[in-house]
Amino acid sequence: MKMKLGHLSKACLLMIAATGAVTGSMASSHREAPNITNSPKVDGTDFYMFRSYEGVAANGAGGRSDYVTLLANYQPLQAPYGGPNYFQMDQNALYEIHIDNNGNGVEDITFQFRFKNALKSIPLTIGTASVAIPLIQAGAVKDLNDPNLNVNETYSVNVVRGDRRKGTVAAITKTGGGASFEKPVDNIGVKTIADYATYAGKHIHTITIPGCPAGKDQGKVFVGQRQEGFAVNLGPVFDLVNAPAAFLLDPANKDAAGLGGQHVIQRSNVTTIAMEVHKDCLTAGGDPVIGGWTTASLRQARLLNGKPASGNDNATKQGGAWVQVSRLGNPLVNELVIGLPDKDKFNASQPKDDGQFLAYVATPTFPALLGLVLASDTKAVAPTNLPRTDLLTTFLTGITGVNKPVTPTASEMMRLNTAIAPVPFASQNRLGVAGEVLRVGGTANLAQAVDLAGYPNGRRPKDDIVDITLVAAVGGLCAINGTNDSLKLNSVPGVPSLTSKCDANALTALMAAPGPNGLPNAANIHDAVDQATVPFLATFPYLNTPNPGSR
Repeated sequence: MKMKLGHLSKACLLMIAATGAVTGSMASSHREAPNITNSPKVDGTDFYMFRSYEGVAANGAGGRSDYVTLLANYQPLQAPYGGPNYFQMDQNALYEIHIDNNGNGVEDITFQFRFKNALKSIPLTIGTASVAIPLIQAGAVKDLNDPNLNVNETYSVNVVRGDRRKGTVAAITKTGGGASFEKPVDNIGVKTIADYATYAGKHIHTITIPGCPAGKDQGKVFVGQRQEGFAVNLGPVFDLVNAPAAFLLDPANKDAAGLGGQHVIQRSNVTTIAMEVHKDCLTAGGDPVIGGWTTASLRQARLLNGKPASGNDNATKQGGAWVQVSRLGNPLVNELVIGLPDKDKFNASQPKDDGQFLAYVATPTFPALLGLVLASDTKAVAPTNLPRTDLLTTFLTGITGVNKPVTPTASEMMRLNTAIAPVPFASQNRLGVAGEVLRVGGTANLAQAVDLAGYPNGRRPKDDIVDITLVAAVGGLCAINGTNDSLKLNSVPGVPSLTSKCDANALTALMAAPGPNGLPNAANIHDAVDQATVPFLATFPYLNTPNPGSR
């Protein structure tokens, strides 16, 4: 279906413009800053954090419900046929998942991942010569460290308590011993790996995590290729929202461009770092709310070797301090909210310092930019209730009664209340917390909600981030925060408390729906790709088996 930009109505422009103001945005984070485009191996694409719902009952009990799953995706938009080297992780990088368990915007627990890719140089005898093969496989592959793999990928995991560089470091080990974990090769194709799901499953490791409470130190880890699990109508969205309003507001078109979970994004793969950790190993001081984000760092100096020796790690010489080059908490903050001059700066920053980016969230430029690009009336596309304190509250401090820490500091990170029970996959509201407000009639009575375990209270694979963002734009999160809520940025010098302006924006009047902020109709807003149709696993690591290079 060809969707003409000229058909966009004023209502659609308002809807999309307001979307740009929300820090949880319209797509996963791919190539979001100038510098990170040079280093795709350390480009973080998505971060998920949720109470594990594997095997849980209807009431959220049983199964793996006492655990928190952490998923950090890297290396965006991998073509399944990306041979002959495919998508190994960077041996010279440091990949990290950070947890803040006291609300101050500083990591208290960090899980560090380092990778090693061992080249075996498998030879073939040709005549009297023994010659190394040019591929990463010499035959069919099915086992850990399979003899037919020319490159064996492994990794180590450390847990750091306190400052990520100065804290106490301990090695995470396999249950039963050993600190080296095998990583599966990518899904080359069915002739090389006949049953990739079974092969990958052999690389899910049971682990022991030092420093956890007694009896709660066991968990799981997996690192490997997965099918891209994010649903977004990516081409039209970034082509100046190339879709008519009638199309985007019609529930019948909710998955018109999604093709049942096989639209363009689902045809690519990512590399996932997955952990499952007992919730009591992550919390502290009686506060059940944790904050999380993922980063990647490279060495400060890199020298190119003009005459590399034989091997797979001789092309560069690296040294110096670790320099953070990628950061990701809530989806796509950097890509659509942070201004172009500060995108690399955001990737190098820490949540505790996010006061420096406050203006980008409170007074977003994207709506005005959209108005200029469309040669439209800027007032028609820009929110009228600046600063957007409802969004600042939601994404910088957490939602009162849902995922706000006892003592919050304004900082951008994903927040999860580990006291809220998980919900089985089939019963999950794809609109997360905002969907529950809609379901109970647009009220702020969260006691009536049956699923508060979704975004922005953490993030699950099924949570439709794009549509949740649209709901937030028409006041869905505004109703949760309450009309008298305020954002107290006491930790940011020189920034006063801001009175909440919780009347959403002019779009609510155009919705012409009964109820506060037009919320009963808000669930109709979509991007024509339904996250709920994306295929996922029912068990850890939840993200689906990657697309093969050949079938």
